[in-house]
Amino acid sequence: MDLELFREYCLNKKGVTEELPFGPDTLVFKVMGKVFALTPLDEPDLRISLKNTPDKNLELRAEYPGIQGAFHMNKKHWSMFLMREGIPTQVLLDCTDDSYNLVVAGLTKKLKNELGAL
Repeated sequence: MDLELFREYCLNKKGVTEELPFGPDTLVFKVMGKVFALTPLDEPDLRISLKNTPDKNLELRAEYPGIQGAFHMNKKHWSMFLMREGIPTQVLLDCTDDSYNLVVAGLTKKLKNELGAL
């Protein structure tokens, strides 16, 4: 998995935008204005931070040494995927879907309706 493939995967999801709200070095993916994925652009190796449930994050971190608490994020809810550590692509994609779905589930009724209309 490389950054461009990850970017395409995220942007193909309904209601997703990409932004640089923290400056030019961190690419942020949002659904209806809410963050579900982040990746630094100034690192040589791909690192991606994704949201998940606390239990799932603990499970992932126990199974994959390359998954750890996300830098500058609530480590209970966010994990960072160090792709150079051999994390299977399908695990990353499944967790990206989980992050997107968790954020969508937390949207207001109004935003969910807007997302459904897209």
